[in-house]
Amino acid sequence: MGNFSELVFSGFLALLWLSARACSQAQEPQVPCFFIFGDSLVDNGNNNGILTLARANYRPYGIDFPQGDTGRFTNGRTYVDALAQLLGFSNYIPPYVRTRGPALLRGVNYASGAAGIRDETGNNLGDHIPMNQQVSNFANTVVHMRRFFRGDTNALNSYLSKCIFYSGMGSNDYLNNYFMPDFYTTGSDYTTKAYAAALLQDYSRQLTELYELGARKVVVTSVGQIGCIPYQLARFNGSGSGSGSQCNESINKAIILFNTGLRKLVDRFNNGQLPGAKFVYLDSFQNAKDLVLNAATYGFEVVDKGCCGVGKNNGQITCLPLQEPCDDRRKYIFWDAFHPTDVANIIMAKKSFSSKSQSYAYPINIQQLATL
Repeated sequence: MGNFSELVFSGFLALLWLSARACSQAQEPQVPCFFIFGDSLVDNGNNNGILTLARANYRPYGIDFPQGDTGRFTNGRTYVDALAQLLGFSNYIPPYVRTRGPALLRGVNYASGAAGIRDETGNNLGDHIPMNQQVSNFANTVVHMRRFFRGDTNALNSYLSKCIFYSGMGSNDYLNNYFMPDFYTTGSDYTTKAYAAALLQDYSRQLTELYELGARKVVVTSVGQIGCIPYQLARFNGSGSGSGSQCNESINKAIILFNTGLRKLVDRFNNGQLPGAKFVYLDSFQNAKDLVLNAATYGFEVVDKGCCGVGKNNGQITCLPLQEPCDDRRKYIFWDAFHPTDVANIIMAKKSFSSKSQSYAYPINIQQLATL
């Protein structure tokens, strides 16, 4: 009976291998799987079935995406969709809420709109899946993946060590927490320096948990230039730094404290704190800043307004159901009050994937990480 079970299992693995080969004949992925953690910038449907205002499963969201309004908070592809294509995946990484069975071996997207490093972040918008729960969901995935390796933990860990893990957290801990004093007390409980330190302490623990679960090639992204998004431009009156900027520089300065600490954390992880791991720090702040400063070079004409939205800068209320968006999305950096357009996401993904400059990816780029 034991031999029969082994034959059945061997046959299943062979079918799985043949299926994977058939799906990837045109383009072999550079890594076997891709796991994604984050917020609405990379959520692709995990929030669709929960009670929250942070949802995007309605038109015109997804207006330029082949599958339509899947729950992505943009008109087309998210940053990680573009990254998956650059890594050679023939299909986009599916959301956790609808990924089961052998599909787990290819990777899962755990991201959730409004999510943050802190559990309470985003409560003002309703339900969400914070980073702690996303890590728990990955732990659950690892349990299910073991059956495909017959309980061989070493074989599973070897497999996971070849995969890329992406984590983009922190934006909502500022937008939908620290800088929302009517709903949260963190703004008065912490100085900006102390809050960044508290976030980094929690984030360090969460990333370490991913490492303990098998993550070895890890990409972490800094918080973007959110003092300059249409949402902030619609609410902020003043020149900020005095240099003519209309951005909310107090928010940008607070974020820089977090980003600086995150880069140092990456150095500590790489310098022996997590043996065998390789972390890459993506400077989303610099990447987004470059898009605005060199907008014309990339074909953008509108850098301060959402393509879809309501009020000043199309940033006072986000894109409403069935609202008519701008005609030419390629000319806009922002899709709505918070999120980049498909074109902007693709440009930023390409820069962090293969750029030789450490201004975007440090200490190596994602393409180099994939080959390790």
